[in-house]
Amino acid sequence: MRSGRNAFIFDLDGVIVDTAKYHYLAWKKLADRLGIFFDEIENEKFKGVSRHKSLELLLQSGGVSASESDFNQWMHEKNEDYLNLIQDMTEDEILVDVKKVLDHLKERGQGVALGSASKNATLILDRVGLTSYFEIIIDGNKVSKAKPDPEVFIKAASGLNVSSGNSAVFEDAIAGVEAANRAGMYSIGVGDTETLQHAKHVVKDFTELTLPFLDQLIDR
Repeated sequence: MRSGRNAFIFDLDGVIVDTAKYHYLAWKKLADRLGIFFDEIENEKFKGVSRHKSLELLLQSGGVSASESDFNQWMHEKNEDYLNLIQDMTEDEILVDVKKVLDHLKERGQGVALGSASKNATLILDRVGLTSYFEIIIDGNKVSKAKPDPEVFIKAASGLNVSSGNSAVFEDAIAGVEAANRAGMYSIGVGDTETLQHAKHVVKDFTELTLPFLDQLIDR
């Protein structure tokens, strides 16, 4: 990256807002109904993965087959349960120090984008009052390939008119970190160091992401 305008691309779930718990509850409800074992450890495989792919993983783990009609219906039911759970989201759902980071990037004139598999990203950003921070929002409605394919991040950087080499990605999922690395971007893992060991840099959460570190990324 170099001094000037760079791209900073954020995943949504588990990075900006704590919606992972709602996804888990919605998937858990469907799994229970289908008689498939599902817990928080299994849920880790779904992070950063599209709804379609997640359902494929769920059915595969339970040895459950589905017609196209059943598959689409179950995806719809999961999403409806999820939407019901997030109806009452407020800015309290924003993870600690996320706004501090977004404010600093804006003050430094940096490009800020969202790169998420969620098809409800705009709805969630509106609910928590963060939409205005993002110049570009690339979500599950705008891509055809799921992470670890880098399409979502490449589109986000392109929308900001910034090269991949001048882009950084914040991700909490293994698939997301791999996608950022495959795009040739600077990957910053948010979460467990061992889980996200392939990220260029890892922080437990945004409280560990200092402004001097952000400035180093901008100016390097």
